[in-house]
Amino acid sequence: MSETDVTAAILVIGDEILSGRTKDKNIGYIAEYLTALGVDLREVRVVPDVEEEIVAAINALRARYTYLFTTGGIGPTHDDITADAVAKAFGVSIDHDPRAVAMLQERYTPEELTDARLRMARIPAGADLVENPISKAPGFRVGNTFVMAGVPAIMQAMLDRIAPTLETGARMVVETIEVPGIPEGIYAAALGDIAKAHPGVSIGSYPSFTAGGFRNQIVVRSKDPGAAAEAASAVREALERLRGDGVPA
Repeated sequence: MSETDVTAAILVIGDEILSGRTKDKNIGYIAEYLTALGVDLREVRVVPDVEEEIVAAINALRARYTYLFTTGGIGPTHDDITADAVAKAFGVSIDHDPRAVAMLQERYTPEELTDARLRMARIPAGADLVENPISKAPGFRVGNTFVMAGVPAIMQAMLDRIAPTLETGARMVVETIEVPGIPEGIYAAALGDIAKAHPGVSIGSYPSFTAGGFRNQIVVRSKDPGAAAEAASAVREALERLRGDGVPA
């Protein structure tokens, strides 16, 4: 890993995701958010509400990447076991955190602050809290692991609080080249040659069908602006040779 490489993984926790009952809306949002900051998302895992599997995934991912972001499993019900799993993974105790309790008291009356809701104030020892401006129940950080809610609006608000605390690396330069009407098979060999000639650049081809017919996009990505521009130029030149009449930038 170079000095500018800051990496991350996402751990999505919940039986409802694996069953298909709930469609994940967080992975794409976090990926785009981190990319804009200069943090490379390298891996995503989805695990069920099983403590042993959550603990194993946390320990594997937090050791491999600069940051680990988890979503889901910090609510008030019996199957919300993420906080306990994080505590176990880090080998620390867990209990009601007075700071978290105070946050919940801002929203709930004493009568409303039931034992179930107080579960959301159980925080691993030594954790930093992550503010939740929407429903008050906080997320938290232990080491390089950020624990966030699964509800998209709350997760997004938490991520906004987390972002200023992150170490960031060089930001990715992305060039998108529109290729209407040319099947991938026509330019696949040329694209492969360009990719080999520019090893520090990621080049992807993404076909789609629209109301206007078949189209394609070639996406060139690199943290080196010069390398990205050079590779993108080579792609355009190759497409021009194939079509004979140029390709829109």
